[in-house]
Amino acid sequence: MREITLDNLDDIARGAGILGTGGGGDPYIGKLLAREAIRRNGPVRVVDIDEVPADATVVPVSGMGAPTVLLERVPNGGEELAALRALEKHLGRPATHIAPIEVGGVNSMLPIACAAEAGLPIVDGDAMGRAFPEAQMVLPGLIGVSNSPMALADDKGSTIIVEAVDNHAAEAIARAVCVELGCQISCADTVLRGDQLADGLVPATLTLAENLGAAVRAARAEHSDPVAAAVTMLDGVPLLTGKVVDVSRRTEGGFARGRARIEGTGADTGRVLELDFQNEHLLATRDGVTVATTPDLICVLDSETGEPVTTEGLRYGLRVSVLAARCDPRWTSPGGLALAGPRYFGYETDYLPFGS
Repeated sequence: MREITLDNLDDIARGAGILGTGGGGDPYIGKLLAREAIRRNGPVRVVDIDEVPADATVVPVSGMGAPTVLLERVPNGGEELAALRALEKHLGRPATHIAPIEVGGVNSMLPIACAAEAGLPIVDGDAMGRAFPEAQMVLPGLIGVSNSPMALADDKGSTIIVEAVDNHAAEAIARAVCVELGCQISCADTVLRGDQLADGLVPATLTLAENLGAAVRAARAEHSDPVAAAVTMLDGVPLLTGKVVDVSRRTEGGFARGRARIEGTGADTGRVLELDFQNEHLLATRDGVTVATTPDLICVLDSETGEPVTTEGLRYGLRVSVLAARCDPRWTSPGGLALAGPRYFGYETDYLPFGS
């Protein structure tokens, strides 16, 4: 057991931003909210999956919406707690633990803030091992866990309970609510028992985020390559280093969708990488050939600092390095690919096994 304090929050946010594959929301905003919650309420206890009692009620909390909207409509900090309380009321029992639904970006920070406000421990693990854009794209769904009942909360104090026939229907209903309420809401859903965590979560991802963020920070301090440090930590593969020359981005259906074009520099001069994204990077094509696909991680970092670059942060002229890393192996099962493989998103390509 350990704690999340003001001292390690920066490293967790940095690492989670990288693991978020461009999505999950701006980790900086989430870090500010988590920092204030910890200042008011003290450090957050972190428990490993095998420390959680079998009959525990573990509630993942998160934000839903287009990351571009988050930059203009900053949360007030109480939305996740409001969603949690609404879900507890509906369930008729209190949560015993908080968990991140994903380890990416702001959605790694919001559960920390919520845990601090609620006085609950947070589980060192998440339901994706990265970030994905839709609510049904979680590993608990592969073991039959429903994401209903789902509690939704907005920044005005409104709460809604969604009871859906299946996980896809819950996503569709919640997304419609999200769009109607300005493309930014908070969620508490996918309730797990303690004895479901080993099969339903990716273990130790908060620890991974902290270690990854610390490795990038240390590399900068030592004047070595922070991107190389991230590649090593993730056992990843560099795809291209270059300059962003074009970004096409639109907010549509509650998502930030688009494509970025990066022209290689240095050793990659003459090469071109294109990234397709829906909140998160889903497909990487280099010189017309697919080199990485969802559900593997496609991460964009600032070439000089190693800081994560979100899809909403991509802009012309930015010097970036793109790397790919292996996803949790459960995502490459037939069920996992049906949930989050490239064909689900409409790409006319099959999953490309990592390292192919």
